[in-house]
Parts: sequence; C-alpha cells; structure tokens
Amino acid sequence: MSRRPVNPSRRYGDAGGGAALFSLSKSRSPPLLSIVLIVLGALLIVAYFHSGSGSGGIRSLISRVEGDFSCTFEVLRALPILKKAYGGGIHKVLHIGPDSCSVVSNLLKEEETEAWGVEPYDIEDADANCKRLVRNGIVRVADIKFPLPYRPKSFSLVIVSDALDYLSPRYLNKTLPDFARVSADGVVVFTGFPGQRKAKAADVSKYGRAAKLRSSTWWARYFIQTSLEENEVAAKKFSRAAEKSSYNPSCQIFHLRSYR
Repeated sequence: MSRRPVNPSRRYGDAGGGAALFSLSKSRSPPLLSIVLIVLGALLIVAYFHSGSGSGGIRSLISRVEGDFSCTFEVLRALPILKKAYGGGIHKVLHIGPDSCSVVSNLLKEEETEAWGVEPYDIEDADANCKRLVRNGIVRVADIKFPLPYRPKSFSLVIVSDALDYLSPRYLNKTLPDFARVSADGVVVFTGFPGQRKAKAADVSKYGRAAKLRSSTWWARYFIQTSLEENEVAAKKFSRAAEKSSYNPSCQIFHLRSYR
C-alpha cells in the first residue's frame, strides 16, 4: 500500500576486533547480534498474540517504534470489539482512510459483512489485491474534500482512520458531516493522540500537509460546533467490550450518531 511497513531489522557493526577476538567472545558468551535478534524476535511474538489482528498488529508495533503510527492498523485490532458494540450495524461498512484496501479485505472475511472503501490519496504502489478491489469498484480513490458519491444512509457504519488528521478545519467542517450523512447507524473516528506521529516531508508531499493530531477536548468542541452528537450507547458498549477483552486502544476513538 501507500505506506510501506518499515523493516524492523538493523545493520550492526562488527562486534569483534579480529578473528581471534571473535573466536574468544564466541566461546565465552553469545555474540551481541544473536542476543539482539532473540530479543527482537520475542517482542514480535508477544506483539502478534496481543495484537488481535495478526500481521496488522506487528506492522502497528513497527510503526510505533519508528514514530510513524497509523490508526488504520488500529482499526484492524478493534474490529472484534466493534462487532460487539454495533452488532447488526457491522454488516454494511464503509471505511475511509489510507490503506483502505487492507481494512476492506479483512472486513470481507467476516461472515455476513459487506464492505467498501475510500482511499483519499493516490495509490502508487498498490498490490495486486488492492488493484483488484479498485478495479471492481469496491475501493475507490476519491478526494474526501468533496461530497461522497453515495446516497444518504447508504451504509450502516462508516469507519474513518487517519484521513481527518490531514484536513484543515476549512475542509473538516464539510467532510465529517458528509460521512455522517451516508451512515445509518453511526460514524467511528480513529485519530492519533497529539505528539504520537512525527511530521515528515513525505507527508506534505503525499497528503498536502503534515498530520495535525488534535486533543479530545478539541474534538469535543468541534463535534458540538458541527451538530455531531456522540453515540453514547455504542461508546459504552465498546468500552465494556474492550475492558472484557483487555483491549487498550492506541488511538483516540470517537463514536458519533448519524444525521437523522
């Protein structure tokens, strides 16, 4: 996809000062490189079993280590919790955000679930599966600064990740209400915590601006200003399900009502 997972391996310098020194260190204690690789492997295994979504969790861990966190991977971890919170509302889903193909692919594996996606940015290095989803019209590349080409309440649930972090308030005031327009049971917003992601020149080149990670207080004021109401019932169900599953989200998650 557009954001390549970072290779967690590292190149290490020569730990020895010659063949004799290397032989001596090998006989007395394991080489430094072997110790580092063992520790790294253990961390990845632990991350796998606690991620809730297999390889997506590992990629999420790598992203956090490198300071380029993605809430799209958090969506994959949260899917089992969302199913418990929304029940029948998870049957017809629209995901909006970078790497939408990966979210849609996972949703389509769920029984009785239909899924579509909107990728807000050009997909330059999409894999064969993503190209197939785009070709079949399941995932579309579209500028979310403009209204989505869907009728009101076309989807039971709309899930948004990362996309809003790159919008200025000028466009945000139009975009999120439009997401609420096309949903029937609600909108779930995944956004990063302030200071979670480092600004990069590549972000400006690809997304038009660096990510603006806003506080929960800022979002609360914004929802009031745009007449978006919190879906308190869904939020409580999600919180209870998360607690029972020992799920600790790494992103801010907001549950909003659809426009009536």
